Amino acid sequence: MARPACALREAARLLATATERARAGAGRLVLLRGATGTGRTTVLEAAAEDGMRVLRARCYVGDAAVPFAAILQLLGPLAVFADLPLDGDERVIGAGLWRTLRSYAEESPLLITVDDVHLADPASRRWLVETVRLIDRLPIVLVATERSQYDVDPPAPGLAHSLSPALVTTHTLTPLSDDSAVAAVRSAFPDADNSWIADCVRAGAGNPLLLRALLDDLSDGSHPVVPDTSAALYPGAFPAAVQWWLDCAGPGTAEVARTLAILDEGWNHKPAPGTEGHSAVHIPSLLAELSDADPARVTGWITAMTCLGLLRTDDMGRARYAHPLLRDAVLTGVPAARRRAAHRTTAEMMLHHGASSDLVARQLLLIDAVNAPWALPVLQDAASLALHEGQIEDAVAFLRRALNEPLSDEVRQRLLTELGSLEYAVPGSSAAILRLTEALRLPGPPQERVRAAVALGTALTGRGRTRAAVEVLRSLYDGLADRPDLVRILRQACLQLSDKDQAVRQEAYERLADVAEHSPVSISAAGHAFLVKYSVTAGLRSAKDAMLRLRGLLAEPTDPLSEPYLLGTAAVVALWADELDEAELLVERGLAGQRPDVLHPMHEALLNTRMDIVAARADYATLLADPPPVSATPTNAHAHAVTALVETGRALEAEHLSDTFDLRTAPESWELNRFLYARGRLRAANGDPAGALHDFLECGRRESAREAFSPVVTPWRTAAAECHLALGVSRDALALAAEELRLARVWNTPRTVGRALRVLGTATGGRRGLELGQEAVRLLRDGPAGPELVAALLALGRQLTASGESSRARDILREAAVLAERHGAVRLRDLAEEALRVGGARRAATRTGAAALTDSERRIAELAAEGRTNTEIADLLHLARRTVETHLTHSYRKLGIRRRGALSAALSGSDTAGTSQVGDLEDAR
Repeated sequence: MARPACALREAARLLATATERARAGAGRLVLLRGATGTGRTTVLEAAAEDGMRVLRARCYVGDAAVPFAAILQLLGPLAVFADLPLDGDERVIGAGLWRTLRSYAEESPLLITVDDVHLADPASRRWLVETVRLIDRLPIVLVATERSQYDVDPPAPGLAHSLSPALVTTHTLTPLSDDSAVAAVRSAFPDADNSWIADCVRAGAGNPLLLRALLDDLSDGSHPVVPDTSAALYPGAFPAAVQWWLDCAGPGTAEVARTLAILDEGWNHKPAPGTEGHSAVHIPSLLAELSDADPARVTGWITAMTCLGLLRTDDMGRARYAHPLLRDAVLTGVPAARRRAAHRTTAEMMLHHGASSDLVARQLLLIDAVNAPWALPVLQDAASLALHEGQIEDAVAFLRRALNEPLSDEVRQRLLTELGSLEYAVPGSSAAILRLTEALRLPGPPQERVRAAVALGTALTGRGRTRAAVEVLRSLYDGLADRPDLVRILRQACLQLSDKDQAVRQEAYERLADVAEHSPVSISAAGHAFLVKYSVTAGLRSAKDAMLRLRGLLAEPTDPLSEPYLLGTAAVVALWADELDEAELLVERGLAGQRPDVLHPMHEALLNTRMDIVAARADYATLLADPPPVSATPTNAHAHAVTALVETGRALEAEHLSDTFDLRTAPESWELNRFLYARGRLRAANGDPAGALHDFLECGRRESAREAFSPVVTPWRTAAAECHLALGVSRDALALAAEELRLARVWNTPRTVGRALRVLGTATGGRRGLELGQEAVRLLRDGPAGPELVAALLALGRQLTASGESSRARDILREAAVLAERHGAVRLRDLAEEALRVGGARRAATRTGAAALTDSERRIAELAAEGRTNTEIADLLHLARRTVETHLTHSYRKLGIRRRGALSAALSGSDTAGTSQVGDLEDAR
């Protein structure tokens, strides 16, 4: 790679001027200065092509002990040297050499080039200085190159140190600019993409020598990305060039450079949030201490290398190598033992100076066990910090490293449980179950063994091995005969995990029922809560009775280990009872008591209940704010996503999501049943009642096999009845709707009873059907207003239209359309507007304004109007920030505003004043 033309032109201009002056008898010194690798020799060789007689010399480190070694290269071999005793008087020798040089100059103008004059032997340097003082009246131009890089070891004075500026023309070669480096890379690789070129430029670090060597190594085109390690390069010109750069810098600089590279290894990850700028360690001082150098010189070296481009400052203000490949090349040949020692010393110093545990732990990741009391707490604290910030893979790395330290069985068991729990959450990791199995085998305290067993059982269940999970938990019963409190915890975990498998669930509840019958006092409050939940799903208990019983259990003193099971179970029943606010409080209490670093069966259950609460509020925007998790089998999140997409008029997206799963291979679970129900709703919305009926009946078969008969679990009967009606099979529809109404009246909440009345009324028809439909609307008006009320209004409006009461029907259908719009229920809104057109309304339009806001949109808009930020609202309502932003976007559109400052005025207006109806519904005349 040639030196960029602009640098050559500038140097050539200076040399041309000096040459012309020399030809006129006014010689002088031209000193070309620059850092190692900036092309001093290249420029010097170009100057030697000027046409003048040239005398050349190149200085070497080994010549320092040979007097006049550089001058011998210039003037010898000449006969005159045979008469000069080079070990004699330096002045006599110098005078003889001067006479020889002058005789040359009398024959023709001379160009003398001395490369790397800073390496010249002392005698040669003194002679050159004296010569410069004498050539101002001779046709001689002396061109010398001198290294001017800032080094940790102070350099000797330069050649021009004692010369008058009038005798010297100095030119400093600067590093390559990014533009020049890009041009050089593109010249060598014209088809390379911009990112690859940018990587080359960073690795070349503005140094022509390094960039040329790198391009030589990459010339075979076998590197689609610029490698991070020198081992990937062949023939290795780049690492050789870096070693040359270090050798030229001297031992002190090389030591500091390599030490910085060692430290840089521990800075590969971004610091944890909240630790930026708080390293508490002055990097130059640390480098100086580690390499036994002068701190002031180290600070200067870092500044100089940053200006040259070899170092760059990161977000924490730390000097780092411009590219990992450059760092790796600097480390070439550094023994692993030395690296480990440096990382340990660095970790101790950072800890001593108060650096964050995250920064200290990253140094420990690069070494083996330090066997020091401070190491384990640092790694554990760093893991906790990473986990708090959602950096699970970092937390896993810290805990894996912690296992290398000498540990007691108890501590190792605890660490293995935490590590296995976190590895379970890392996609693609297969180590979780092995870690947790190892933890369970260690002879730790009983409570730690139970914690490990519960975590292992949760992981096994998550992998579809529910029976194996339950067997693991039951295997501990006999060994804990003297700890009935811990046995109860294991039984509760078995009950919760058994929900994933029909056969295991039946066995677990049969055992619980048997214990309750023969020894009820041995069952904890959480165990009784499970029995309440089971009786609810079996259709044997009312909502009022169930909530009364559960509130009593919640008021009793509870073992902290049992509390998550009690809270989670009570939250589910409160959700079914439409006590949504109470259910939400119970969920948040339960989640607040969960340890994020230990797998627990109630954690996923609480998250699912939170999602069910959002669905019960018909908050489709929140349900769709984040994509459901990647999974081989459908989950609760997938079921809710399909339903929300259907209800918001995005059936094609729902169909695409549904088609990603082959339900024939999915294991038995309540989540599969829920997904079948969601797919049935999708098929019904798409006009496939036969396909929908198949899904609803299959869902019902599976739920009945689980003894989950109550419609609070899945209202599959009414859904199937509507399919029968669409297919013209009214008898089966009546039977299913009547059975659901019977079960719904046992539970006796407006939502369940109203839904059953609606469908039974449609199936019955006539005056009796109209009475049932009206009863459904009255009942649902007293419950949580939502899509169920919209569906009841829609059914009643259709019945009224069919009975000839068109005017009354239109009023009902208008209300249905408005409510559907408020909840974002696009499917129901479209059906209501279609029913209006059938009933004689000329046009149907969507209502906007404050009245059109859903409950969630209004709550968020009101908080925003109070001046709260999106982040504050998200924290207050336990929502994702993106969910808040989505709700506000919808609110702005409905309110017809564009600015946050307009929210207060838009919300304070009356429904009528804040309502815009484009094309109001008009009666047909």
